[in-house]
Amino acid sequence: MRLRRRTHIARQLRRKATEVETRLWRALRELPTEQRFRPQHPIGPYIVDFACPGHKLAIELDGGQHVTQREADAARTDGIARRGYRVIRFWNNDVIDNLAGVLQVIQQEMAFR
Repeated sequence: MRLRRRTHIARQLRRKATEVETRLWRALRELPTEQRFRPQHPIGPYIVDFACPGHKLAIELDGGQHVTQREADAARTDGIARRGYRVIRFWNNDVIDNLAGVLQVIQQEMAFR
């Protein structure tokens, strides 16, 4: 059976996770919730860094390169939102310097829905 291209790309991205993605993934797996997160999850034509399909929540991590691509990020967020997901974004340094705060925001978003 042939894999979809997005699925193949998502698997490659999971294998090549950055340190920040790995750090957040470990923390997300420990959250006390019935709904599970998925790393590098396809949503329509997009692959988001993390998704919780049960809460329709997508999490994107932004590094320094995102400073110059705000319009592209906004269009991507709109495209994901049109598929029923709420998108929250964090800067990589937020995950590194304030992981507890990032997790608190994620839990608040999960409680919202």
